Amino acid sequence: MTEEAKTTVEAKTPHVAKSAEVAKSSGPQIASGVSVVGPGGGESIVLGSTRMRVLEDGSHTGHRLAIVESVLAPHTQGPPQHRHARHDEGFYILSGTVRFTVGSEEYDASAGTLVMVPPGTQHTFANPSDEPAVMLSTFTPDLYVQYFRDLQEMLADGRPLTPEANVEAMSRYATEPATPDLA
Repeated sequence: MTEEAKTTVEAKTPHVAKSAEVAKSSGPQIASGVSVVGPGGGESIVLGSTRMRVLEDGSHTGHRLAIVESVLAPHTQGPPQHRHARHDEGFYILSGTVRFTVGSEEYDASAGTLVMVPPGTQHTFANPSDEPAVMLSTFTPDLYVQYFRDLQEMLADGRPLTPEANVEAMSRYATEPATPDLA
C-alpha cells in the first residue's frame, strides 16, 4: 500500500487501516482490499421459489471460500441427493428449519445450527415447513457458485430445469447425483 493510500484509508477508517496493517504483517496477502457487502448487497440469483444472495463469490478470497445466503420458501424441495468431489459445503441456519437428508437419515436443523458436509458425502436439503427458512452456505473452495449462475441462466433462457439438465450442470463442478437413476 502506498503511503498516500495508507494515509487516506487511515483518515477515513482507522480501524480498517489498523486491521490491514496487522494482517499485512502476519503473512502474505492475496489482495489488499477489504470486501464489505451490506444489507441488500451482493449478486442476486433466483431459482424458482429460492432466492439467493452471493455475498462472496471467491473473487476476494483467492477462490478459497464462497458464501451465499439462501431464502427457501415454505415447502421447497431442494436438489436431488448429490455429492461433491472437490469442495466442502457448510450450512448455517439463520431462521426457520431446514431438513437435511444424508443417505437415508434426516436431520431437522433449526436456527443456530451448523451443518458441514465434507466432499464425497451424499446430501440434500429442503424446507418442509410452513415458514420461510434462511441459511448461509459456504463453499470451500468457491467452485459451486457458478453452478447456481448456470441454473439461473438456463431458466432465463426459457430452458426447463429438468433432472437431466441439473445433473449435466452439476457435472461441470465436480458434483454427481447420489442415485444411479439420475446419473
